Amino acid sequence: MAASGLAKWASELAKGVHGYWANGRWTPLAISARHRARLRKETLLSGGEWPYDAVRREPRTRMKGHKVDREAAIKRARTVELMEKMPQLLAEMKKRRWERKLKS
Repeated sequence: MAASGLAKWASELAKGVHGYWANGRWTPLAISARHRARLRKETLLSGGEWPYDAVRREPRTRMKGHKVDREAAIKRARTVELMEKMPQLLAEMKKRRWERKLKS
């Protein structure tokens, strides 16, 4: 049963898993999803191969949670880095202020 049904619909199934683009329009398959699933099941149970499955993409690794929580550690590290530079920055600021005061 499965082999005859598969032979009958092989050209239609080869067009795409759910449908195909033809003449700038999306065209669904002429075989219903239920009938396609039944054919697939019968083919696999009889030991045949089913080459018409869709290509599976790997799932996106989307991070959950709030952005502020994820970036808090980065901000704390940057604050520590800037605090280490603070004495040098203050000295440079005082020097610029002193030079500006001397000019006027």
